[in-house]
Amino acid sequence: MAYFGLCILLSAFLLFQVEPMIAKIILPWFGGTSAVWSTVVLFFQLLLTGGYAYAHWLLRKSRREVLHLALLGVSLALVFVLGSAWKSPIIPSANWRPVGTDSPVWQIFKILFISVGIPYFLLSSNSPLIQAWFNRVFPHKVAYHLYAISNIGSLLGLLTYPVLVEPHLSLVWQGRLWSMAYVLFAGMAAYGVVKSLQQRQVADPMVETQMDQSHPAVKDYFFWIALAATASILLLAVTSKITQEVAVIPFLWVLPLSIYLFTFVLAFSGERWYSRQIFLLLFFASTLLAGWAQVNSYTLGILEQTGIYALVLFSACMVCHGELYRTHPRPAHLTSFYLMVSLGGALGGLIINFLAPILFKGFWEFPLGLILCWLLFLTVMLVYKATNSTRWVFFVNLALAVIAFVSTSASSFQQIQADLVNDSFIQRNFYGVLRVRQRDFDAVIPIHLEDLAITAYHRYALIHGSIVHGYQFHDETLRNLPTSYYGKTSGAGLAILNHPNRNKGMRVGVLGLGVGTLAVYGLPGDLYRFYEINPAVIHLAEGQNGYFTYLSDSRAKVEIIPGDARLSLEQELAAGQLQNYDVLVLDVFSSDSIPVHLLDAESFLVYLQQLSPKGILAIHITNRHLDLVPVVWTLADHFSLARVLINDSGNGVITYQSTWFLLSRDPALLANPAINSHAEPMSTYVSRVNLWTDDYSNLFQILK
Repeated sequence: MAYFGLCILLSAFLLFQVEPMIAKIILPWFGGTSAVWSTVVLFFQLLLTGGYAYAHWLLRKSRREVLHLALLGVSLALVFVLGSAWKSPIIPSANWRPVGTDSPVWQIFKILFISVGIPYFLLSSNSPLIQAWFNRVFPHKVAYHLYAISNIGSLLGLLTYPVLVEPHLSLVWQGRLWSMAYVLFAGMAAYGVVKSLQQRQVADPMVETQMDQSHPAVKDYFFWIALAATASILLLAVTSKITQEVAVIPFLWVLPLSIYLFTFVLAFSGERWYSRQIFLLLFFASTLLAGWAQVNSYTLGILEQTGIYALVLFSACMVCHGELYRTHPRPAHLTSFYLMVSLGGALGGLIINFLAPILFKGFWEFPLGLILCWLLFLTVMLVYKATNSTRWVFFVNLALAVIAFVSTSASSFQQIQADLVNDSFIQRNFYGVLRVRQRDFDAVIPIHLEDLAITAYHRYALIHGSIVHGYQFHDETLRNLPTSYYGKTSGAGLAILNHPNRNKGMRVGVLGLGVGTLAVYGLPGDLYRFYEINPAVIHLAEGQNGYFTYLSDSRAKVEIIPGDARLSLEQELAAGQLQNYDVLVLDVFSSDSIPVHLLDAESFLVYLQQLSPKGILAIHITNRHLDLVPVVWTLADHFSLARVLINDSGNGVITYQSTWFLLSRDPALLANPAINSHAEPMSTYVSRVNLWTDDYSNLFQILK
């Protein structure tokens, strides 16, 4: 008995320990976007489905388990081969980094398959195999509790990663220890195969007859797939919603996935944990709360928003997984049931990663996922009526489900219509949703700014997620003004305008293009190089549809380097191309989310190598949810850099409030009176944040 529980616990632990680990490794290679995690989840969902299908096929005829032994041997050989070629058996070497931004999904799939594909496939097949072998040895016992044990192992794998593994072990050692544990699993799995072949037992004929008389109906297969797919859609939608506004880091991947798995644990531990009436009410209340949170997203803190969306995910997944367990078949059809569940999960991932970006111009899968969940719940209530509820309770539940479905549909329609009507341009790709929105204002009394009397201003704004990433005026007299976060008194403006090489042919590097606002500072003889990973941003800044002209109007020579900024700078260093930037501007936020790999010690080392000894590093740290001052302060201490903090209040019309850090090896550059007059007094400031590295970052310490 102990063997079955331990083997299934270990395999589930390894399955979900490797997901955040390998995702963290490849995240910087693809721009640090939340879509990387969604793609990783999809890959593993597809492999999980493949593993379940393989287990179902393996058990249909005797002696096929011999193939399983052979595949276990192949996987071990692969672990040892990769371990000798790489620093760790599952940690890809640096030469696997992509060189372009085309087809990132397929590039991610290729890297994942080579590094962990076969071991993950065998791990994913273990749960249904162990449960089937358990039923063969103990035909009178129910194996569904082993599925709950499997999900407990999955939860342990997820929760221990950000708490115990990530903070204390380097990625290389994480990979080595995981591989050692996989070797242990392979030995236990091989033992199970041998024992199964040696002691193959046939279940009691009466039990077999009883099983054969109760085949699942076609509708059962449909609902198993639909319920699992809906839960998967909401898992990925909630994860994207959270990570787009904070940061793409393992903890914020782990939280939604842990909730998702925890609902499996509760639902498959027995019907006592799931009550249709209770969770209908909870789902109803959380749906209303989510609608309120979306309307008030600008006033709610990140903890409040995360808590609300976590509650929605929990209640929705409890409904889906609770109804799955209520309709589970007899043990004879156990593997086909799990195959349908995994197929539904993979289908949800395919919808989010492939269909949604094609069908939806905006990020609409969260509200549409709620509609789908309520429609499915409503249908399940009608098809699988609860035997222990009264007619009165049934009609109350039905009324609540109808009200929730109608209200969610109406609010979602309004949101989608607003996006389509209000936006002049909207496009979605792997890196998120971009909008161009026209904003007009007529002043009754002229506004006097920049020696101009402004009576009306009409402008186009570029919006990524929920944050404006720059705008430009239509009017010829205003179109060459530096706007938004890049005014003359912003950190970037002060660094460029007051550098000693101003008017002497400056070299300016900018990480993050936006609408190309900083090119307005360019003079003849200057070089401005923009690093940008999102092709859609590049096209808009270069003049697509005529919204923005900063780049074409600039008097400087302008170059655009496509791809992840850090990788591009590293490749230039490897090729011996030292840029010697006079000013290097770091403005790399995606919505309010931080690409952590661009704000840590390893990235700063690259920046300083590409910066002139007399250069200034300008870092934009404006953020609604996170205080990045101590992070940059610790980095400045680590590299012995002089620093000043610039808080620019803006004027509310042309420029916005912004916060910048200016860093330099040469303190005299920052002692310029024009810069000092805008600097915040920081003489007594002490950072209590540890140095961020590729292996370590902690967002909890900097929550506002």
